[in-house]
Amino acid sequence: MKTLNNLNKTKIFFLAIAAVSITSCNNDDDPVNEEEVITTVTTTLTNGATTITLTSRDLDGDGPNDPLVTVSGNLTANTVYNGETTFLNELDTPAEDITVEVEEEGEEHQVFYQIPAALGTFGYTDFDVNAKPVGLTFTYTTGNAGTGNLTVTLRHLPNKSAAGVAAGDITNAGGATDAQVTYPIVIAN
Repeated sequence: MKTLNNLNKTKIFFLAIAAVSITSCNNDDDPVNEEEVITTVTTTLTNGATTITLTSRDLDGDGPNDPLVTVSGNLTANTVYNGETTFLNELDTPAEDITVEVEEEGEEHQVFYQIPAALGTFGYTDFDVNAKPVGLTFTYTTGNAGTGNLTVTLRHLPNKSAAGVAAGDITNAGGATDAQVTYPIVIAN
């Protein structure tokens, strides 16, 4: 009987140690970075008095309706545009500007701009505290006349030191996609 008692005491001791270990790992004071809801992505391209606005609005999220994508006009070939991209949660009233968080947490975010090479190139104009690109502002130099898609992707925790990432190549970026939209664009002469 004494052996059984010692065995039970040993089991209870190890269960108590395990319970303390499990609960000590749970720290409710640790900040949780919950994924933000992004319903609307707007990219604005400006050259002098000309402003082209590209918007993707998806107010039902993963619901049955496709995003409403609008482009306010055609771009001009071989022209430099100053660009800016903003992110909103329009399910909140007033709308929550997620762009502010992306800017504040710049080292944890990067916006990528993907377009066929013939339609132009992008250059970053804003950088995080480590001198790595964020991509909320940029320049876009259009190529020759043509049509195609511009894909704008916001990544959370990309590897900004990976090959090509600082230049805007998403291939090696990794991380999680917070938002991705595709705009049909027309470049005219």
